[in-house]
Amino acid sequence: MQADLAAASHSHEPRRLASVLARISLPAAVFLTLALELALAERKFAIFAGGFGQSRAIDTAGETALFLTTLLVCHAFIFYLGYRLVRRLHGRWADTPLFHFNFFYLASFLGAAVLVAKYQALSYFGDALSFQLIRNLGGGSIVEALRYTLSEAALMLFVGAGALGGYLLLRLGLRRSLRAAAPLPDHTRLTGRQLAAALAAVPLLLLAAGQAVDVRSALGRFNAPYLVTFAFDQASDFDRDGYGFYSSSADSHPFDAARHPFAIDVPNNGIDEDGYAGDLVLADAAPAPAPPVRIAGERPHVVLVVLESTRGDIVGRRYAGRAVAPNLDALAASGTSVPTAYSHVGFTTFSLKTLFTGRLAVDDSRGSLFEAFRGSGYRTGVLSAQAEDFGDVAETVGMRRSDVYVDAKLLREERVYSLGSESSLRLDDSVVLREFDRHFGQPGAWSRPNFVYLNFQSAHFPYDHPGMPRPLGIEPLARSEISSANRERLAATYWNAAAYGDRMVGELVARLRRLGVWDRTLLVVTADHGESLFEDGFLGHGHMINRQQNRIPFIMSRRIPVAAPVGLADMRGIILRAAGADVPAEAGATPGRVFQYIGSLERPSEIGFADAAGRFTVFSFDRGALWTTAAGRWRDYASLPEASAERGEADALIREWGRQRWLNRPGA
Repeated sequence: MQADLAAASHSHEPRRLASVLARISLPAAVFLTLALELALAERKFAIFAGGFGQSRAIDTAGETALFLTTLLVCHAFIFYLGYRLVRRLHGRWADTPLFHFNFFYLASFLGAAVLVAKYQALSYFGDALSFQLIRNLGGGSIVEALRYTLSEAALMLFVGAGALGGYLLLRLGLRRSLRAAAPLPDHTRLTGRQLAAALAAVPLLLLAAGQAVDVRSALGRFNAPYLVTFAFDQASDFDRDGYGFYSSSADSHPFDAARHPFAIDVPNNGIDEDGYAGDLVLADAAPAPAPPVRIAGERPHVVLVVLESTRGDIVGRRYAGRAVAPNLDALAASGTSVPTAYSHVGFTTFSLKTLFTGRLAVDDSRGSLFEAFRGSGYRTGVLSAQAEDFGDVAETVGMRRSDVYVDAKLLREERVYSLGSESSLRLDDSVVLREFDRHFGQPGAWSRPNFVYLNFQSAHFPYDHPGMPRPLGIEPLARSEISSANRERLAATYWNAAAYGDRMVGELVARLRRLGVWDRTLLVVTADHGESLFEDGFLGHGHMINRQQNRIPFIMSRRIPVAAPVGLADMRGIILRAAGADVPAEAGATPGRVFQYIGSLERPSEIGFADAAGRFTVFSFDRGALWTTAAGRWRDYASLPEASAERGEADALIREWGRQRWLNRPGA
């Protein structure tokens, strides 16, 4: 292709150049972008080779043929539709060499830029990246999510500027040939019969591919099949319930809008609305409202510390012979430490709302820790290194009505990063302690019971900021160097940040001792979620259910009997009971397990259980499969014998999901 273009340009044969461009612009753009996407996908997911993190490989001749055929057809279909649209928009310029040159160059480079952006994001977030994940990163706001990832856009802008510069140079070099060539006939138009055949063949091919689980899984990683599948799924959604014939979880009742894979299963009505595990049976389908909380007796001071992105295995962790968290280790030894405490969803805003209210889906401050302590005569305070308005946490759980309220939004000018969006605002943790001294640093501030919430952000990605101390004596990894190839240095950087958070806890304890209130204070330390450091193929949190991303510390300065495991939703009750309130424990449908989910409670991609022994049971709606720690592999739900232990595990998990959805449904 390049040889033809060069020959036409140098020999001043505009007619030949026009002919070459008219014939190759569409197929060349199709094959170049498809080749790039295949290469990137194979490198990232090992679609053909299999390997780490890939349980579904294309490893037979039949699968390979079906996969490549469907991929090529969908890719070409999308590009053809785009080509026809752009051609129509060009009007009288549609048959000129200039149009073909513009289309080939811009389609190829725009397609490449989209792919580079996608795989740059996947290098951080893993293949669990989805719209819901991006939205969760933004605290429920897609605008905030885009601001959150704005610092990654510099690379995209650089690539875009380079592509534009290359376009202008080529356009300048070929300007005479492009202008002089005469118009040529349209070589790409399909006849009505050909177009009808294509529109019939594509959905049939997708249906066939959908029956092969490995092929369906692989195609879901590619842009064109995803878009085409979505379009046909919408077209086949006859009852407009959001599910058609092409959904990963197909709609088995296409003409009943009340029954589909993620419908709310109304309990005790004999109908299985969601199609999983039979009709939901609940004894507590309409539980009585909880009475107001009243704290009596000693009424100790309660200080709650939330450590951002801090893993449960920080307790007892050593790095290069040093204790990473000596202060937490000391608290765990003298007080209470629950080794199997878990986040339910792995995102800050959801986790904080659950911690303060004891509910998974929260839209009001009813029964929150702030309301409970305030109603019992406590002075309440918020001292946070993040913006608590992010994701509407502050208003939802009643923080805004606190006697003392200081967060990163209020102290915006002291932020450690230049970005000013709510999702990016961070303070150095020492500023939080400075504000503690300002508002609670005198004995007189403790004349009445206090409930104080402190949020430390040191372990937040990218695990370092200008001026952060080096408790572990390491040189932190620069943000631009964060990748799986630098996994060991990344881990050192993360644990140094976590050690700094532990140092802040130690300084807080020292202040409470100096004030003379330590013996009358219940100190609680936990986290919003954990963090994967590429051990499982991911960086970050909220992508999958496992011990790295979901296990968190839960430490109390007093010895208090606690039945493990513990979820964030349980901590509200534990704290209130420890303070002297008569609050009943949550009576879950599955005692001894913590329910977890990925995405949203309404439509999760995965749900799971974690138990007191650290074992996980995970059901994937996307795969229609179950994973257990004991089995160590995915098994198709439909293939599990009804009387088997694994089927019982899966059904118990699905029923708990149905129960949580019912109890947390809007208006419940």
